[in-house]
Amino acid sequence: MNRKSRFETLLALRRPVILDGGLATELEASGHDLGTSLWSAALLMNQPQAIVDAHLAYLHAGAQIILTATYQASIDGFIAVGMSKQQAKKMMLDAVRLAQRAVSEHCKIQPATYPPLIAASIGPYGAYLADGSEYRGNYQVEDHVLAEFHLPRLTLLDHSGVDILGCETIPSFQEARVLAEQLKDVHTPAWISFSCSDKQHLNDGTRIEQAAGLFAAHPNVHAIGINCTAPAYIGELVERINSVVRNKSIIVYPNSGELYDTVNKTWVSTDDSQVFNNLAHSWFQQGVQIVGGCCRIGPEQIKALVSDLRK
Repeated sequence: MNRKSRFETLLALRRPVILDGGLATELEASGHDLGTSLWSAALLMNQPQAIVDAHLAYLHAGAQIILTATYQASIDGFIAVGMSKQQAKKMMLDAVRLAQRAVSEHCKIQPATYPPLIAASIGPYGAYLADGSEYRGNYQVEDHVLAEFHLPRLTLLDHSGVDILGCETIPSFQEARVLAEQLKDVHTPAWISFSCSDKQHLNDGTRIEQAAGLFAAHPNVHAIGINCTAPAYIGELVERINSVVRNKSIIVYPNSGELYDTVNKTWVSTDDSQVFNNLAHSWFQQGVQIVGGCCRIGPEQIKALVSDLRK
């Protein structure tokens, strides 16, 4: 079975699909310091087993898709910390191999008719900048800057053996438009997931209908949705995506509803931290097929969601 048919076969079952939660969330809970420009990708260099263990925590919780430790990883980012271009590429591919190892180890313990899939996490340009600009989307750069940033990583991961290209936390229409063009040439099926500031808009102020519409007829994008967004916003955002998108799966993986302080790089608690599991069933009723979590959603929440669905 080829890579494309594995993802499409899973979606064709028309059953809820469970994505993992925040990789960095589990790594931090395990005591790892991620306070560098590379975030969780820094562990690729010196503590790769920690990444395998984090993947396994989500797989054992019941996740059917896991995302690689490449959200904040990029060739430019690794070069910026002193690596050669070849070393940088190796680090990116190592992230895929670690995810593959985790799936292999998990399947030895829990064989499955449909083994878990691996999605390459392709974060926004703002994640590389590591200045919180993915929460704003106001890069103030020309299209070619974004194109030159994304293409080498996209090309590398497209040929890495992953099942899916997960373009996620996209905060701006400009970046979505650049990715829409580049994704026309990939061989691996993809999803696109936007980061939103409220119930109607991407972080840059673009209406979600306009951004989602870029991918409504895209040949290689099989799912469209929302991530790294407060759970309370998801329902209306999904309605708006459904108003312009047909024949695509909808994916949502919100954060816990807590707020991120980009200056102090800490999370500020809100009263929404338990909303995730309470709302997931309503999202499925809206037609969402893939649900997982982003920042501050850990294995316990994923396990609880899986348990609820099995009742």
